[in-house]
Amino acid sequence: MAIIADSWVLVVVTEPLAPITLPPAQDATAEGQWLCAALQDWLDHEFIPEAVNSDIARRVAQIYERQRLEGETDVGCLLLAILLEMRGFDFSQSFFSEFAVANAVSELLLRQLGIP
Repeated sequence: MAIIADSWVLVVVTEPLAPITLPPAQDATAEGQWLCAALQDWLDHEFIPEAVNSDIARRVAQIYERQRLEGETDVGCLLLAILLEMRGFDFSQSFFSEFAVANAVSELLLRQLGIP
């Protein structure tokens, strides 16, 4: 169902969306290293490079790697784990928050899966 008002389109989805999943981890350490590098690059280019960006990227990679080692494949669950665990991270020296970081991880994972 779509409702069109002015230039906005509201789409009401009546069926739940299927989860987006990653293939089972073959090498969680390599995946974590990729995510660490990709996220730090994203953080550095989104605003300005900051020393804290490497700390953020390393911590996110640790969370991601642990989740993957535990068998997690659902992208939504991975992002929720990152979001919740990063709530304890001190973002006071950063332009970012745990929400921005989780969204960036989502973007990077979807791109890696070939989903625009």
